[in-house]
Amino acid sequence: MAARLGLAAALVAGAVLAGPSAVAQAASPYERGPAPTTAILEASRGPFATASQSVSSLSVTGFGGGVIYYPTSTSEGTFGAVAISPGYTASWSSISWLGPRIASHGFVVIGIETNSRLDQPDSRGRQLLAALDYLTERSSVRTRIDSSRLAVAGHSMGGGGSLEAASSRPSLQAAVPLAPWNLDKSWSELRVPTLIIGGESDTVAPVASHSVPFYTSIPASAEKAYLELNGASHFFPQTTNTPTARQMVAWLKRFVDDDTRYEQFLCPGPSGSQIEEYRNTCPSA
Repeated sequence: MAARLGLAAALVAGAVLAGPSAVAQAASPYERGPAPTTAILEASRGPFATASQSVSSLSVTGFGGGVIYYPTSTSEGTFGAVAISPGYTASWSSISWLGPRIASHGFVVIGIETNSRLDQPDSRGRQLLAALDYLTERSSVRTRIDSSRLAVAGHSMGGGGSLEAASSRPSLQAAVPLAPWNLDKSWSELRVPTLIIGGESDTVAPVASHSVPFYTSIPASAEKAYLELNGASHFFPQTTNTPTARQMVAWLKRFVDDDTRYEQFLCPGPSGSQIEEYRNTCPSA
């Protein structure tokens, strides 16, 4: 008995000496990378080196090919994965900066080309799911991915498509629509943690008739957040945008990796001259 008590005391002491990060690691086995800081999130690249590979449309079904970005490290275990769609008439190259940026924080990312540049949100949603299925089942990086930790994102009709994908596959861990466009304004059925980012000066998908009603209709039980960028147009995701990247990575880390170290960036959330508004249901750690 004394020996067992001594061992227990030693384990507790070890946890205390190791500090909060050791406790957090035990609570979330999916943590990847160092403890987050604002500087890390705002840097042009995260802590992981990345590589990329093209995916030919001839080698896949259900979407139009694209580019995969992935961490080169194999010592951290598997990673969560994210599929991202461009907007109406656009190709992946229009928002391709997001690929290596997100991957460098410990995710496998597939930026897709759509079957047609005129595809509507429902089609883009199906294509995002087809891309995730390809990524986890047939791609050359499938062994690097934890297929239970998947997310979707997209710009404009691709953002509307990410809502469609999250609606039809509630097992997803996160969705991040960027300046989303969709004729469907109600998403009360959504159960996937969703971060919507809109632009104050968007005239293509005005926030008052798209992002805001989308956000409002999602039940709080799903976990949701709404970030509106000050003075931003519909095309803010098409150039490197630090507030977008910072919040997007923090959301993915919190909900795909269950990494509560990132909760500090969600609650109370971002502020400053670049932020017009921020709302969040603020999940508990």
